[in-house]
Amino acid sequence: MINNQFDCLQKWSKYTPNRLFLREYDRKIDWTYSDFNNRTNAFTRYLEKTNKIKKGDRIAVYSKNRSEYVLILLACIKLGAIIVPLNYRLTPRELDVLISDANPTLFIYESDFDKTVANIKSITKSMRKIKIESTTPFLTDTLLTESITTEKIISEDDIVMILYTAGTTGLPKGAIITHKMLFWNSINTSLRLDLTSADHTQSYAPFFHTGGWNVLFTPFLHHGASHTLLSKFDPDLILQLMEKEKTTLFFGVPTMLQMIADSPYFDKVDLSSVRYAIVGGAPMPIPLINIWHKKGIYIRQGYGLTEVGPNCFSLHHDDAIRKKGSIGFPNYYVETKIINDAGKECQPNEVGELWLKSPVVTPGYWNKPNETSTALTDGWFHTGDMVKVDDEDYVYVVDRKKNMFISGGENVYPAEVEAFIVTHPSVKEVAVIGVPDERWGEVGKAFIVQIAKSELADDDIINYCKGKLAKYKIPKYVSFIEELPRNEAGKINKMDLINIHHNKTKGE
Repeated sequence: MINNQFDCLQKWSKYTPNRLFLREYDRKIDWTYSDFNNRTNAFTRYLEKTNKIKKGDRIAVYSKNRSEYVLILLACIKLGAIIVPLNYRLTPRELDVLISDANPTLFIYESDFDKTVANIKSITKSMRKIKIESTTPFLTDTLLTESITTEKIISEDDIVMILYTAGTTGLPKGAIITHKMLFWNSINTSLRLDLTSADHTQSYAPFFHTGGWNVLFTPFLHHGASHTLLSKFDPDLILQLMEKEKTTLFFGVPTMLQMIADSPYFDKVDLSSVRYAIVGGAPMPIPLINIWHKKGIYIRQGYGLTEVGPNCFSLHHDDAIRKKGSIGFPNYYVETKIINDAGKECQPNEVGELWLKSPVVTPGYWNKPNETSTALTDGWFHTGDMVKVDDEDYVYVVDRKKNMFISGGENVYPAEVEAFIVTHPSVKEVAVIGVPDERWGEVGKAFIVQIAKSELADDDIINYCKGKLAKYKIPKYVSFIEELPRNEAGKINKMDLINIHHNKTKGE
């Protein structure tokens, strides 16, 4: 048996071998803890013997959510390898940056992405490459009982995952996720959400997001609870499954909860088994909170980052209306301080940058020592989010990290979009901001200064981005402007651009 205190699957296979661990809706297959552990052991042996994977090696996965993805993660935990989930919405150009940085030993991809993979230049001849479908027999075929014998010891500081988050400089950064982070995130989550082994939920957040793994999946695994895995977000199906499977709690971004509430099944299904919904990624509008409260489901607004947890703050559902807009209090093992421009701690109602210190704070960014040292001071992580605390110690986010905006739950960093658009031969300068959108929360708007005598149209810019940027990053709106507003330091004043947009929207 592997000497690994973080192998929760192995432990629960002994404690409750016949309890449901995972159900995949698409293929109508259930696995108990014992069965999935046995299959993961066999797959781990395959990775070690056939693909020569050893502790510390990276395994990149380019796939939509499916049970094989879970198999890969849990094998990495057993083996001490590092999973690198890749966003399947990215283009080959964007993927090249991530793959070159992670330098995986093994690249596992879904056959639906054959054409994309063929155009990824960073996949070298020395890099092993297999299709994720080739691992399916480990989940479906009859296997002999497997155990693993190894002398490798997995420590709490060993890396288990690298999750790429877009950087404010326009270059992605790989946030290092350790076993210690997963453990303490689970502890924080269970203390605030009262998790038990009887809990059940549906998993549909993409696995290239920290939310897909670490809001509920890994805490549920730690507690011996169960999931139904969906390959995509389907509001109608989710509502039907919540009623049928007696879901106890679930996670989503506000856009998801809006789509679920808009489903014709919303008023018909019995959701009395649901304790509450955990909401993150963006503030949830009060009218939408009221819709869910009327249905009898309380909203637990939260806050987190890929680099910290991600379950850092939670607003108790009793305060959802009274403290609208608040992220509540920090979770149990999370220390906070708010720092002003002078480097001093803020007073109540004074706005400053949120710093966090906790066992769930990342040790840094993969291959980026400069970015790591900038983000951390004596173990305190600089979130870049501007917050304030009211007289009752409730925390409110005043502004997001730098100029980031969130579109349908996806973080969009304008610097990355700007860096690409400015490569258009007729674009002199560009600035991108997030503007309100009824469906996606926010979408991008690009303000462009053309090179003299150019005659660009909106569609020229949008079409230029297609195939080169992920769809959610492509600006929905384009506005041509003679010059970009700047402050005294010569930097583009995006607040002025926001005001320009608002004035035009109002018809002023």
